[in-house]
Amino acid sequence: MTAAQEQNQQLQRRLQQDSIQLAGKTIYINPFLYWRRFDSNTDRWLREPGQLTEEQIRQNRGRFYPELAWDLLDDDARQIKDGAVEMFLKSLELISTFHPELTSGQLLEVERKMAITKKRSFERWVEKSFRRRSKQETRERRRFARDRFLRGWGEWLRLETTHQALVPILALIVLSAVTGWSLGARQAACPTLVLPSEQTGLR
Repeated sequence: MTAAQEQNQQLQRRLQQDSIQLAGKTIYINPFLYWRRFDSNTDRWLREPGQLTEEQIRQNRGRFYPELAWDLLDDDARQIKDGAVEMFLKSLELISTFHPELTSGQLLEVERKMAITKKRSFERWVEKSFRRRSKQETRERRRFARDRFLRGWGEWLRLETTHQALVPILALIVLSAVTGWSLGARQAACPTLVLPSEQTGLR
C-alpha cells in the first residue's frame, strides 16, 4: 500500500467518525467541519467555553455522561466535562440549524453517535481552550503589572519634589565621575619606575 493510499484511508476513517449517513445525506457531527459557513460571532461562540449557562449544562450532564458520578469529580475534571457538555449542545444546535430537515429521531441518532465518538476529542478541545485562556490571562496580568509599574515611575519622575531631589544627586554623580576620571588620567601620566633585573635579584 502506498503512502497516499494509507493517508486516504486514514482520512476516510476520520470522516466516518466525524459524520453520519441519514436519509441518503452525509451529516457532519464535527462542528468544525461547518466553519466555512460560520460568521465570526458563531465561530467565537463555538470556540470559547462559557457561552451557555451553568443551568443548561447541569441539566444536560446525564444526557451525555450517564455513567459519571459528578459529585466524585475534582474541580478540574468537572470543568473539562462541563465544557464537553457545552460542546455537545452547541454542536447539536449548529447541526439542527444547518440541517433543518432532520426529524427529532434523526437528531437523536446524531446525538448518539456524537456521544460515542466525540467525547474524548471535545474534552481535549476544552482542555486546550482552558490552557490558552489561562496563558492569555497570565500575559494580560503581566502586561497590566508592567504598565502600572512604568506609569508609577513616570508619575514619580514628573513630581516637583522628585526634580528637587534629583538635581543634587545628579550633580554628585557627575562630580564623582569627573573626579575619578581626573585621578585616573593623572596616574596614567606618571611614568612607572622599572628597576633593572640586577637590583631586583632576578636572573
